[in-house]
Amino acid sequence: MKRRTLIKGIAATLPSWWLSRALGNNLFGENHLIESIAKGPFDPTWESLQNFKTPDWFRDAKFGMWAHWGPQCQPEAGDWYARNMYEEGSWQYKIHLEKYGHPSKFGFKDVINEWKAENWNPEELVSLYKKAGARYFMALANHHDNFDLYDSKYQQHWNATKIGPGKDLIGGWAKAARNNGLPFGVSVHASHAWRWYEVAQRSDKTGQYAGIPYDGKLTKADGKGKWWDGLDPQDLYAQNHPLSQNSLDNEFNPAQWDWGNGVYPPDKAYIEKFYNRTIDLIDKYNPDVVYFDDDQLPFWPVSDAGLRIAAHLYNKSIKEHGELRAIVNGKKLNEDQRKAMVWDIERGQAHAIQPLPWQTDTCIGGWHYDRGLYQRDGYKTPKMVIQSLVDIVSKNGNLMLNIPVRGDGTIDEKERGVVDEIGRWMQVNGQSIYGTRPWKIFGEGPAQEETLSDQGFNEGKGKPFTDEDIRFAVKGDVLYATAMGWPKDGKLTIKSLANNSQYFPKEIQKVEWLPTGQSLTFERREKGLVVVLPEKTSDELAYANVVKIRYA
Repeated sequence: MKRRTLIKGIAATLPSWWLSRALGNNLFGENHLIESIAKGPFDPTWESLQNFKTPDWFRDAKFGMWAHWGPQCQPEAGDWYARNMYEEGSWQYKIHLEKYGHPSKFGFKDVINEWKAENWNPEELVSLYKKAGARYFMALANHHDNFDLYDSKYQQHWNATKIGPGKDLIGGWAKAARNNGLPFGVSVHASHAWRWYEVAQRSDKTGQYAGIPYDGKLTKADGKGKWWDGLDPQDLYAQNHPLSQNSLDNEFNPAQWDWGNGVYPPDKAYIEKFYNRTIDLIDKYNPDVVYFDDDQLPFWPVSDAGLRIAAHLYNKSIKEHGELRAIVNGKKLNEDQRKAMVWDIERGQAHAIQPLPWQTDTCIGGWHYDRGLYQRDGYKTPKMVIQSLVDIVSKNGNLMLNIPVRGDGTIDEKERGVVDEIGRWMQVNGQSIYGTRPWKIFGEGPAQEETLSDQGFNEGKGKPFTDEDIRFAVKGDVLYATAMGWPKDGKLTIKSLANNSQYFPKEIQKVEWLPTGQSLTFERREKGLVVVLPEKTSDELAYANVVKIRYA
């Protein structure tokens, strides 16, 4: 007892990142209470992480695809199902009642048990995405539902190898990605389960189940004789704590996402378990990308757990590759934080060329599979995806695109149609995307006149693209200009390349039609460079038309 008391006293005086290394390296004789941080040049501080430099493979890749797939896809009822099924009267609550029963008797833990992923073929899907032009692939490792989709050392029972599919899903995705020569990423969302799942502590206010608690406060003792006998639901739901302020409001307060504004503080055990789970994930599967669904890093600013994870990933990458290959994604980052990781804009775009590489993450439907969107033909079109990609690349960004996966592990035929058409465009125009860098300006045209917020969720809020909207990218001595439509007279006018252009004083030697390589007739005038496009054969793929401009 004296030795343990002494250790606690010493620990109280030490920085948590140092303590992490000490405990992980067994300095105090304890048995790996906290996973260790890999040794290397990065320390878990913002100042140290700002020495990060985005690896060239990511800058060159431009386009990735994502399987945001987990047990919430099993009901095929859209995003945030594991939360919204506990909101009395919501459309997902009503679906849950009809499909499974009342959440006091059949909670989300039981949905997980129903999920079998029986038709999942990761090799087939990743091969399809590579054929469509993806240059990296990412898979969901856990969501806010707190269920790990891998062989999790620290979420030993509530993971996909033990419950539901009985498969190591991240292991399968990682193998398929590497078989296809694609860098592999994981997305990690589970830091928020503490607050997100508080709805599971509620009960109905009206009707025959009024006042009967949902299953969010069940304990191991309640499982006797049930399928989950011996398991503790609190290891999944993490609801052994009081409700946060305004928790009974169905709208999730964004200010509480960052652990402020009245959120009930997460305890150290919860935070360190998340830390250990994520270190275990990194060490087992060696991801090149770790995407955090956090505004900065997990638990910042109430804990340095996210800083420790980032430092570990960077140091591990350097040790294994001889250089920093790995990246971390975060969202609402200030200027200094953007130096420490790759800034991600969810469902949105930057309004201008960014000085550092960044990423948009978006989806052709909902994040989790929604049968209703399929039935309503609600998916994004290939036109929307390709035009977004071209715009993002012109501003120094990458696009990470999710194709929602059904509960059984397949994608539907409408999704395949979108993927296939993206692939057809990329096959003949990918040269204007991969390995390019921003030009002096990102583009011209009426759509750029409307300034968008850069902090996400601005998708579809700008002016629609027309053939007058042109985006630029450069590679070596070649300038690529992509028109977001087909001009009615077949003549493309690029105003930024007019005679005496401040952006382009050089002489233009040649203009080519990228899909075929044929030379095009052009004339440089005071109003712009006028290029005569080839005869239009169909409307297919004519929503993003690339000319290749060579200059002296």
